[in-house]
Amino acid sequence: MYIDLIILGLIIAAVVICFRKFNSFVYAVAIIDITLRLLSFLANNLGVPEIVALIKRIDFPVSIPAIIDKYTNGIVTTVIMWCFFGVFVIFDYYVIRTFWKKRK
Repeated sequence: MYIDLIILGLIIAAVVICFRKFNSFVYAVAIIDITLRLLSFLANNLGVPEIVALIKRIDFPVSIPAIIDKYTNGIVTTVIMWCFFGVFVIFDYYVIRTFWKKRK
């Protein structure tokens, strides 16, 4: 099943169509990656066989970097991974900025 390509396509479509602001794109990428990581954690550590079987049957990718690594190689992977790293640095900046504003 190509669920990982569908997720990657949704990210690209979200960038092009939905998000007019860059910070919305950053939040969307972070939300998708964190959700994939949470589903992977549940599939590996949850003791309920029915839920684990459902998650593994749908075959969610582990994370966005796993999708990138699966379908690219060489310098393309390196460039895209550094861009992904940059997006998460910006996400971290937004989260810290929001935290400091709420604190005051």
